Amino acid sequence: MNRKRFCIHMVVISLMINLTVVSVCFSGSEITSQLKNTIDKVISTVNDEALKNDLPARRAILRKTINARFNYRQMVRRSLAKNWDVRSAEEQQVFIELFKSLLENSYANKLESFSNEKINYLDEVVKGEYALVKTEVVRKATTIGVDYKLIRENGVWQVYDFVVEGVSMIRNYRAQFTKIIRNHSYEVLVQKLTDKINAL
Repeated sequence: MNRKRFCIHMVVISLMINLTVVSVCFSGSEITSQLKNTIDKVISTVNDEALKNDLPARRAILRKTINARFNYRQMVRRSLAKNWDVRSAEEQQVFIELFKSLLENSYANKLESFSNEKINYLDEVVKGEYALVKTEVVRKATTIGVDYKLIRENGVWQVYDFVVEGVSMIRNYRAQFTKIIRNHSYEVLVQKLTDKINAL
């Protein structure tokens, strides 16, 4: 996997889970409020003194909170693109679990790495079952634009992509996955993901 491209996804999740973030919401819209509530729950968990000395329990709660807001099936389907439809239902589910484990394990060690940022919720655009929530993360030395793409399924708005400074997480994964499958095979991609997870 391309390490440089992978690192940008690490930044995204890390920005969601820093310890002392201050958030400013541009309005009380349902979609933005749901996203903000997820981030607030994460912050509350990280700052929970009762979990301070129980890292496994804290990370389990954090994963559960974040996973409720992520639509991994949509992430995988869009990342695999044309290679999704040719996979069996069982293969699709296996890949979803691999992808989910990859994200969870990759960012586990980054949960307490960032502090003193401020998240500004700038705008929200809704088109049918899709929405875009535009935010910015303000640090001492820089401001980073982070857009969340969401889809509504069964009445719930969930994130299926992040765009950090114009760079889409899904497009990056799609490029990597497509290249591996084209140059090698789908089975090699699955093995690479498995190896990556085991090495974390």
